[in-house]
Amino acid sequence: MEPLSTSYPLKYSVPKTRVFVVFLSMVLCTTILCLLQLKFFKTKSTDFYSFEVKDSRGRIISLEKYRGKATLVVNVASYCQYTDKNYIALQELHREFGPSHFTVLAFPCNQFGVSEPGSSREIESFAKRNYGVTFPVFHKIKILGSEADPAFKFLIESSKKEPRWNFWKYLVSPEGKVVKFWRPEEPIESIKPEVTSLIRQIIMKKREDL
Repeated sequence: MEPLSTSYPLKYSVPKTRVFVVFLSMVLCTTILCLLQLKFFKTKSTDFYSFEVKDSRGRIISLEKYRGKATLVVNVASYCQYTDKNYIALQELHREFGPSHFTVLAFPCNQFGVSEPGSSREIESFAKRNYGVTFPVFHKIKILGSEADPAFKFLIESSKKEPRWNFWKYLVSPEGKVVKFWRPEEPIESIKPEVTSLIRQIIMKKREDL
């Protein structure tokens, strides 16, 4: 009599290929999720023009509108020993080199000697009335400490130089990178060559692109 041969299904008969496919799917899903997180949660601001600020009326303004220009960013104050000299010099620069390829961007700040106590609208009016300012004067901000404006944080971190008083100046390239900085007491003559050089580069690039 032949022995009874009964074939029983194996308990663990799941093919190895199926296990591998499941594992691979999990790895792919995890990778996709990580890429999506990097895309949506990474810091978008990689240069100065990536930021948004407020104008003197509190309206949101994108600094992207100044991309392609040489920009001199200044923390201004109305009642400072450097006010007259600097506002006159800044307006002279803006008139000589702007507005096609260059602009001054003024950010009022009251953190140095409490020398900018007024409202943003009052500060803008003061600058226009007394110095004929034609460059933008933005909303009053803080540039130091935990409440510092992000755009100014970028300038400070990029240059490794934190303003110690009013009228520190940061020259920003057309691509949004900090090129150089100046202290309030430094003469306008030291700024002009750097601005001229950047403007020359802008004009040459435009000619090449034609």
